[in-house]
Amino acid sequence: MTEIAWTVRTLKAALDDSEPVRAGEFGLRIVEGAEPVLLVTMHQHGDLEAFVNVSEEQIAASVLLWPCDEQPDRAAFNEFLLKAQKLVPLSNFGIATVDGRDFYELFGELATTSSLDTIVIELRALAENAIEAATDLRAGFTPAA
Repeated sequence: MTEIAWTVRTLKAALDDSEPVRAGEFGLRIVEGAEPVLLVTMHQHGDLEAFVNVSEEQIAASVLLWPCDEQPDRAAFNEFLLKAQKLVPLSNFGIATVDGRDFYELFGELATTSSLDTIVIELRALAENAIEAATDLRAGFTPAA
């Protein structure tokens, strides 16, 4: 844990000096808006994009998975996800609306005073879990007849 809470800008500055960024594992960019968001491109995970939001209460990192309207039998899949939730460590499933379209997302939360090492671990775990969810969980779901 750090003594001072992170902001999007201080987190980006710290990550800019970290080994994952220096080694080319992560690419970083701040996306300006009502609240700035840190966009982390995970190069070793197929350029997967993770969005990191820092509020006074927590750090939230999320990855969009696929559009909900592309999922056959959405209600049954949602129930399947809720039951599979405990198989995905350090991450939770949700639905986010982007430009009026719902997407499945995977997200994790941390304390704003988490160490930089802990944040890097969370980002890596989120990327691994997102890839697993997009391949194993989505492909492994078979709607009931």
